Amino acid sequence: QVQLVESGGGLVQAGGSLRLSCAASGRTSRSYAMGWFRQAPGKEREIVAAISRSGFSTTYADSVKGRFTISRDNAKNTVYLQMNSLKPEDTADYYCAASANIAAMQTPDHWGQGTQVTVSS
Repeated sequence: QVQLVESGGGLVQAGGSLRLSCAASGRTSRSYAMGWFRQAPGKEREIVAAISRSGFSTTYADSVKGRFTISRDNAKNTVYLQMNSLKPEDTADYYCAASANIAAMQTPDHWGQGTQVTVSS
């Protein structure tokens, strides 16, 4: 079992940057592939980015490619999402998730509680 706690959300102007963090406790996060999802008001939750257990493989939604970067520090049991060039359409609740492997990230085993990101125009 692993517990996930997100932080780093907030209000930012369009074009700005934020870095989200996801701290894992319990079973170490290095046992899991990790991902970031988001859910905007009135929309379904969508995957934003994912990273393999080693950190060598990453995937991104087309809408964030070139702007967002997922990374992990297994020594700190922490996963990050660096978000640059933010747009108002990036406004959403962002969730950290853990999965047995990156291929199964669409159905994670564990979820964090979420952190809100608001991008003003």
